Amino acid sequence: MPPSTGARFVLHDHRRPSPHFDLRLEEDGVLRSWAVPKGLPDDTAHDRLAIAVDDHELDHVDFEDEHKSIADAGTWEEHDRNERRLVFSLHGRDGVRRYALIHTGGTQWLLHLTREQPRS
Repeated sequence: MPPSTGARFVLHDHRRPSPHFDLRLEEDGVLRSWAVPKGLPDDTAHDRLAIAVDDHELDHVDFEDEHKSIADAGTWEEHDRNERRLVFSLHGRDGVRRYALIHTGGTQWLLHLTREQPRS
């Protein structure tokens, strides 16, 4: 599968029913979605739990309400994929970061900040 170009992503910050984030990647006419309880990994925490949830309609990419805001948005690029792993970069408001989603079973995934990061 060729890398995604211009496909959108959004990171929603939910405050209800309990605080968490949703990572949504545009693909095949929908937003593939994962609940990420503690937000995206960063330089201090390289791994986060991500739980696959139902796909969302594309119009959800810019949806906000009193319980949900957009923490980050932009485009994403796929680098590698197989049945257990997706390696991709998010081109967000503050630059580009490379991650891997690793399927650990059922709906559970590990969202990993890769060692190799794009150069600024």
